[in-house]
Amino acid sequence: MQYREIYEASMSDPESFWMGVADGIDWDKRPSRALNAENAPLYEWFTDGMVNTCWNAVDRHVAAGNGDRTAIIYDSPITGAKSKITYADLQSRVASLAGALVARGITKGDRVLIYMSMVPEALVAMLATARIGAIHSVVFGGFAANELAVRLDDATPKAVIATSCGIEPGRVIAYKPLLDEAIDLANHKPETCIILQREQAIATLVPGRDLDWHAAQANVTPTECVSVEGNHPAYILYTSGTTGQPKGVVRPTAGHLVALNWTMKNIYDVDPGEVFWAASDVGWVVGHSYICYAPLIHGNTTIVFEGKPVGTPDAGTFWRVIEEHDVKVLFTAPTAFRAIKREDPKGEFVKKYDLTGLKTLFLAGERADPDTIHWAEDTLKVPVIDHWWQTETGYAIASNPIGIEKMPIKIGSPSVAMPGYDVQILDEGGHAVSPGELGAIAVKLPLPPGTLPTLWKAKDRFIKSYLTQFPGYYETGDAGYVDGDGYLYIMARTDDVINVAGHRLSTGAMEEVLASHPDVAECAVIGVTDALKGQLPMGFLCTNSGTTRSDADIVADCVKLMRDKIGPVAAFKLATIVPRLPKTRSGKILRGTMVKIADNEPFKMPATIDDPIILDEVRDALRVLGYADKNNSNSP
Repeated sequence: MQYREIYEASMSDPESFWMGVADGIDWDKRPSRALNAENAPLYEWFTDGMVNTCWNAVDRHVAAGNGDRTAIIYDSPITGAKSKITYADLQSRVASLAGALVARGITKGDRVLIYMSMVPEALVAMLATARIGAIHSVVFGGFAANELAVRLDDATPKAVIATSCGIEPGRVIAYKPLLDEAIDLANHKPETCIILQREQAIATLVPGRDLDWHAAQANVTPTECVSVEGNHPAYILYTSGTTGQPKGVVRPTAGHLVALNWTMKNIYDVDPGEVFWAASDVGWVVGHSYICYAPLIHGNTTIVFEGKPVGTPDAGTFWRVIEEHDVKVLFTAPTAFRAIKREDPKGEFVKKYDLTGLKTLFLAGERADPDTIHWAEDTLKVPVIDHWWQTETGYAIASNPIGIEKMPIKIGSPSVAMPGYDVQILDEGGHAVSPGELGAIAVKLPLPPGTLPTLWKAKDRFIKSYLTQFPGYYETGDAGYVDGDGYLYIMARTDDVINVAGHRLSTGAMEEVLASHPDVAECAVIGVTDALKGQLPMGFLCTNSGTTRSDADIVADCVKLMRDKIGPVAAFKLATIVPRLPKTRSGKILRGTMVKIADNEPFKMPATIDDPIILDEVRDALRVLGYADKNNSNSP
């Protein structure tokens, strides 16, 4: 079957379609039906099925005779450590840690907060929690104590599993003092903390509460898998909310298994046993779905990489990993490639490695600008697939399903809607707009299996945040359009569509223009308040390494480019060169924070910011342009 046939089958008869897809996983009790619409618009899938995530990700491969297959490759250019874990070894490790959790009174439905660096034990902790039917909540390692405390109070975990530290290029971040402070700040106090000691920073353990990772597992009985209902939460993953209170996205067990298993072959075109590398972090949804769960559920080899695209040690580290571990598919964020391109614009490092095993590059996390895609295609000589999804959905809403049918690639588009996603473009009144017209991107309910059914302990907030603006639809919060061929274009977050003298303009389209300049490595466009026009676009430009032209000449070029490509209607005259852009640790540019600085509004320091000092650099650049009064400061 071709893509269109499969997509139409998922739309016309979702019940039969998803029950068929569900045959790809092992059930303890097969569900009697796929969709449960009894509490619409709060839909559920495979509600009455009984299943276990860990069995499907680990044990079933051992039972099928594939225990000697490599499950996890650990590669840490920061520490020099490398290791491989087979599925049989992983089963033993997970069953042992699960036994330690059971010995500490953790049972089905209890929460376990995981606060770990990029080591294989992070995956072991996730799988061990799933093995006993507990619910994990992974918090990005090194999160500030107050943010961690908020998550402790919301998830109320009975246990915390943490590493003693995280290791960044040139520095060691002690996690345990942050965890101790968070527990002091939180109203909820976990009963147990299991600490994996890393030699770079040995943590002090609190008697009676803290246990060493290895000591906790001594003399415990390894635990078998506990069967859970299809709608049982597999995990809670917190994503930032506009109110400052994080939103706990709930991932349902059965839909998660069914959907992720399907994506590995149909979207990414990998077969069991092949190496799939998602260069992300377990703290983000990509790390949940495509470092831990999907590759293991499907029987692939996954890579846990503790490093950076540049600086560990150079801009060739990705290529070294691909060659050394025979990676077939690489999945990472566009910002990683922009960083590599900035350091090595001519792609000299690629020539040092044999990348013939690499078949496809997938990008997601933020808009993949055409210049970055072209550079990646020219450098790697493989198809570059942009695809679009969210923490809330857990896997792609739109992609090029190369395992079904490699469709024509349209640069700037994540291609077409995946099965189960009825994507529509709506105006402010909730009416569908014409092809090519910019609007809010919404998905008609019900969402497909594996997507969020609600927020943790916040059903009303879930409805208000996602289902109220356009009744009958899930509001994605993104803006874009669909062309005449059904290809989707994501142009900006809804909040990033700016209004210049009554003209609604996409900051994403402007960034595409700026990124096309040969001296621009990456860029961001924000809308700043203007008394006459309402808003004006402002560009922030980072230049390529080795650029010799003056900042003034580059800015002048970019202003002319914008006039030529977008037109005078954009009123683009404000631009500045900055050494770097403020980003989250997952690579998303903090455009909203930049707007608040420019407009002299108080803002909360983003918990996920990679380096707070960058905001001072942004403020300095804004002052030169006459924005960001010196009295502006972040709120507590």
